[in-house]
Amino acid sequence: MGLWERYAVPAIVSCACASKPVMRQRAKVVPAAAGEVLELGCGSGTNFGFYDPARVARLHAVEPAPGMVARARRRAQGTGIADRVQFHETGAERLPLADASIDTAVVTFVLCTIPDWQGALREVRRVLKPGGRVLFSEHGLAPDANVARRQQRIEPVWRRLFGGCHLTRDPAAMLAGTGFRVDRIETMYLPSTPRFAGFASWGSAVPS
Repeated sequence: MGLWERYAVPAIVSCACASKPVMRQRAKVVPAAAGEVLELGCGSGTNFGFYDPARVARLHAVEPAPGMVARARRRAQGTGIADRVQFHETGAERLPLADASIDTAVVTFVLCTIPDWQGALREVRRVLKPGGRVLFSEHGLAPDANVARRQQRIEPVWRRLFGGCHLTRDPAAMLAGTGFRVDRIETMYLPSTPRFAGFASWGSAVPS
């Protein structure tokens, strides 16, 4: 791992993922998480302040980057769920959780970066309880052809600069292709954000 990936990328990603438009998106889905909760790619713990302590029994925070985990541990201490966060320093492709053990999976601004996203979503499906659901908020492929073409041109360089982030993934299609049914979805271009990076979708999905 080079100096850029070790030091610059975590700081840049943490800053981008905590911008005001992105934080508003997180606030639309995270408070609804309840019971045994799994968060894929918790990063620096940006979501932690949005969890409702009255609803969350335990939060399984999955994050493979040690630097991000260290930041997340510090952030957790300032929240109402500090004593209920269990960190798993691993990738999402092999979750150290039992089958049918999770009530809610929270997936926010992370599907763009997971290399084996199919494996990760299949793991989410495995660990969800019957009646469990996924709460998601992501950015990805724009519906407008001119914006999508720009995304395709920019993506190779964007991935190298921003920790493997893809601009052209379609979160709803990804969920549908790995055994989920999207039962609620809303979309918009985020304000104060370049359109090529700011087409957002959020909602919920259940195993199909």
